[in-house]
Amino acid sequence: MKSEPTKKSYSRTLLLLIILLNSFTNPFLGAAVNIALPQIGDEFSMNAVSLSWVAMSFLLSSAVFLVPFGKIADITGRKRIFLYGNGIITLSSLLCIFSTSGTMLIAFRALQGLGSAMTFGTGIAIITSAFPANERGRAIGISVTAVYLGLSVAPFLGGILTQTYGWRSLFLVTIPAGLTVVLLTWFAIRAEWAEAGNEPFDYKGSLIYMPAILMLMYGFSKLPDPTAIVLTACGVAGVILFIRLELRAPYPVLDIRLFKGNKVFAYSNLAALINYAATFAITFLLSLYLQYIKGLSPREAGIVLVTQPLLMTVFASVSGRMSDRYDPRILSSAGMGIIVAGLVLLACLDEKTSLLFIVVSLAILGSGFGLFSSPNTNAVMSAVDRRFLGVASATIGTMRLTGQMMSMGIATLIIHVFIGKDAITPANHDLFLSGVTTVFILFSVLCFGGVFASLARGRVSR
Repeated sequence: MKSEPTKKSYSRTLLLLIILLNSFTNPFLGAAVNIALPQIGDEFSMNAVSLSWVAMSFLLSSAVFLVPFGKIADITGRKRIFLYGNGIITLSSLLCIFSTSGTMLIAFRALQGLGSAMTFGTGIAIITSAFPANERGRAIGISVTAVYLGLSVAPFLGGILTQTYGWRSLFLVTIPAGLTVVLLTWFAIRAEWAEAGNEPFDYKGSLIYMPAILMLMYGFSKLPDPTAIVLTACGVAGVILFIRLELRAPYPVLDIRLFKGNKVFAYSNLAALINYAATFAITFLLSLYLQYIKGLSPREAGIVLVTQPLLMTVFASVSGRMSDRYDPRILSSAGMGIIVAGLVLLACLDEKTSLLFIVVSLAILGSGFGLFSSPNTNAVMSAVDRRFLGVASATIGTMRLTGQMMSMGIATLIIHVFIGKDAITPANHDLFLSGVTTVFILFSVLCFGGVFASLARGRVSR
């Protein structure tokens, strides 16, 4: 086992700033791309279902690689994987600019997902390694605040950039930030964290895990096609095989025993999975609703959508600090209950719904999500031994990405059921709205069940 770095080998403040910049950039890009989807669809003649893959290719790639890279980071060094991941993100942004087709853009977004998997699985783990337990919630809260700040700025700034300079400008503006993170990490952070440095990597488990997750998530997103049903079933079988092998492996890529013997870890991850499955597609659906149904421009739609992440930003930092003093279970469960209320309101959308009603609904959702996320993340990271920090960070990241993919899959499936593969036009607006309402009703029910999963974890011990 490698020794823990000394404080002299790195500055906690600089380290946190580097992770904050990374935490801001990735969500900014993802949310800004959602605003640009109609323009991308017009340029490449893509329908609503194919447009969803601009977002889902990123999520799918991230989910496939997150757990393996989380374990690799624990073994070879979290800073190293974080550094390489940011390099790949920056390169893929450059490649996205030169895309000449929808297929090419989706492929480069998948590459971007690979790089993001390397940073998702290491950023929070580095914070947990570098900060003592009594400061961890505050640091995590600040990091989550940066995520929501990126989400807050993205709709407004992304709308302006898209309308003024075109969708390619969204990728261009993130390149300087990526280069800054790479250079600062390379030259200013001399420390390394690799508490599992004496363990071998589980290639067998990884080679089963990655295609199983790929088939499961891709198949789910394509339901109800017959091929999709087969892929989903194969994915489920692969996950079951993976679990059985990992329970017997001496050094598993994902220690399943963390779920069996650690109630806080298991239910906190389940709560995260449910939460993201019930919320991620909100921006995707409302971006289409505001621009196609309400006739708003990308900039105007962005101004409306900024409400949710703006409230997330305010509450995430406060709830992170509170989770150092109070039980994260109570804070997270209360947050998820507030989210249910916001989803119920959005289930009432129709052509005549006022923008004020939508803004209020998004404000409620943002408040609840900000109250949920930081305490829940703190609970997960505080529930495991230090040598599992990379895996724990990657696991909650996988829950987030799997939930996001499920959310997009549910939304895409239902929209497909109502309007098929047709583009959204005035002729099918009623059908599209019926699909959107159905999605929000399902999300409300799902998130209501998540409240009980959050409460079931029990009290979080330090």
